[in-house]
Amino acid sequence: MSISGEMRRRVEERAGRRCEYCRLHSALQGPVFHIDHVQPVSAGGSDEFDNLSFACPTCNLAKSNRDSLTDPETGKAVPMFNPRRDTWSDHFRFDGYFLLGLTGCGRAVVAAFELNTPKYVLIRSAEEHFGLYPPDDIGARAARG
Repeated sequence: MSISGEMRRRVEERAGRRCEYCRLHSALQGPVFHIDHVQPVSAGGSDEFDNLSFACPTCNLAKSNRDSLTDPETGKAVPMFNPRRDTWSDHFRFDGYFLLGLTGCGRAVVAAFELNTPKYVLIRSAEEHFGLYPPDDIGARAARG
């Protein structure tokens, strides 16, 4: 993957400097956030702006090249959350410092990415201290460009 600095800046800006999966803000994170291919390159995805998302390292590594996950409630395969197509708040909501999945897709992402570990709860509480939590844009549809 060869994403230019300008393309990276555009993807990061579109995401509001937040992971498009778990919504952690990049300002308090040590590791550099990744540019993720929404549709994996291995499945025919491109390096085009509309196929890229901003992801924290944990979410990007958990997503890997998968395009579906298993809903822990039903045991059925569900499509992966797609930040270019799906509205975050249709699939997820915060309850205190915990992230809840509202749909099969949301439940699958929360479970597979382990988004309610003590580390995530602590980071969300730290973000609140700095005025970064809860995200003020969680109801917005992902920008398309």
